[in-house]
Amino acid sequence: MRIPIERQMTKITPDLKRVVARFFFNGDARAKGIILKVMEMSEEDVEKELTPLLRNFSRRHRNITRIFERHAEKLKNLFTALKIEYDELSQRRKLLIGSFFTNEFSIESAAFFNPSIVEDVDQSGLEEGEKRVVLSFRAVGEGHVSSIVFRQAIINRFNEITIVPAGNYVDEPDIIRNTVYHKNVFFQNAVSIKLPDSVIRDISNALPDTFEYVALKRLIRDMQQRYQVDHLLKRNLERLLWLADSYYEINFSLDTDISDRVIFPYSEAESRGIEDARFVKYTGDTSGVTYYATYTAFDGVTIQPKLLATRDFYHFKIMPLYGEGAQNKNLALFPRKINGKYAMMSRIDGINNYIMYSDKINIWENPEILQTPKYPWEFVQIGNCGSPIETPEGWLVITHGVGPMRTYCLGATLLDLENPKIEIGRLKEPLVVPNKDEREGYVPNVLYSCGSLIHNNELIIPYGLSDYASSFATVHLEDLLEKVREG
Repeated sequence: MRIPIERQMTKITPDLKRVVARFFFNGDARAKGIILKVMEMSEEDVEKELTPLLRNFSRRHRNITRIFERHAEKLKNLFTALKIEYDELSQRRKLLIGSFFTNEFSIESAAFFNPSIVEDVDQSGLEEGEKRVVLSFRAVGEGHVSSIVFRQAIINRFNEITIVPAGNYVDEPDIIRNTVYHKNVFFQNAVSIKLPDSVIRDISNALPDTFEYVALKRLIRDMQQRYQVDHLLKRNLERLLWLADSYYEINFSLDTDISDRVIFPYSEAESRGIEDARFVKYTGDTSGVTYYATYTAFDGVTIQPKLLATRDFYHFKIMPLYGEGAQNKNLALFPRKINGKYAMMSRIDGINNYIMYSDKINIWENPEILQTPKYPWEFVQIGNCGSPIETPEGWLVITHGVGPMRTYCLGATLLDLENPKIEIGRLKEPLVVPNKDEREGYVPNVLYSCGSLIHNNELIIPYGLSDYASSFATVHLEDLLEKVREG
């Protein structure tokens, strides 16, 4: 007999109107041609073209003139090459040029799914039994490019979920990239690239103890010419460059609503999307609460696990994850240290659940098998659906299993608190199975979650519906734990 699951009426679907104004560039030659054409226009013609643009787009974006100006500034090197004094141009001519290098991207036009949920930093102004939460989603737009977006919600004392309406704008953050790298640290982290020792030595010997990204890029481009016929080696050299490009920070303006903030792919390793962020409220350090999220970066060919950290959802630090245990998707961090070490779940072979420990939060070695598929609904693969949740009975892990007809169902596992390698129990049957209203979508028959939360003695599970939309299910915690212990 299955555990009673209550599906919420709330459903979140893609919204075509959620657009961000992004930098649009088709190469130096075409860009120079556009600049020269605008330079031939009179100030009167510039005014005539710019006025309707501002009228049509100022209501769609918080500060469209600042966006146009920022995009024009990205072209300063081309102005220099064309012998045009950028600083002497009129403000309106700069704005018009910037508009030609701007396009709207509908961030969630294709799908809005695979949510996670964490307690909000701000719990003020609530009634007894209420909780304010932050939901993250995988939003998919044109070209199937994924980004991370957010919503705020209130859970009342009856565990009914009310989504706070999204704001009117979508904003990209300011990007801060590392400019200087320390050679010893960088090459310790580069072991996962699997370049021959001789090649690593050549690169390392050619670099000073501290170096800049541009120096590494120049060196790697030279080596790629040297190894022109070895396509695998050229590819791995490119991955080494991406490794340096994968460290950055992003800052959102303090006047943005959380629904305004979108974390878009910003490095080459993420160029085709950011997938399935698993947020967790981490309390294992003496420095206070940090919200971490593991996610998968995809460049169209290679995936790279990455880690995101924030304390306030305005400022985020991004770094790659390294090691034998960070070689595939499905990484989920435990919310605190266990026996003095960070702990992580993973699925390095695409089939089984693994567990691993580390002294450093971004280096993961020596993964050990924790679970293998056991029941028919998980014969194809088993994985986590977000970070383990601490309960008095043990670590509660919501899992996903893939069975016949590539149907994704949600399950549950209970692990020992002091030694999570010990499985206390596992549901014999799925907890949530796609019903007739959930099985149709971009990828049929798939239910998937990236994180759950306990509130008022119930487990609240946000989940994606067939890689298209998102909804919620709740289950009484004690009923679930009792059934898991029987497994």
